[in-house]
Amino acid sequence: MAFPSPDIDPDDWRRIRDALRYMGRDLYHRSFSVTCERRDLLWEEMDRCLGLADRLDQALSPLEDPMGPDPSRPEPSSGGS
Repeated sequence: MAFPSPDIDPDDWRRIRDALRYMGRDLYHRSFSVTCERRDLLWEEMDRCLGLADRLDQALSPLEDPMGPDPSRPEPSSGGS
């Protein structure tokens, strides 16, 4: 993902990512106090916010670790056994 504006540095993109996650959580909590139809709309918007936050996170991850992934480090597991 290419960043559309050179005026926004990685720290600002992280803030935007975190704000999108916060907004997604807020929409989720608000959805319990509305009608079923409105809840569906809020959940759609929540999914969009969290999806965009995930895309930003993926784009920012190379910036987090400038050396890239370390092959000697194990990948984090997604579940447990």
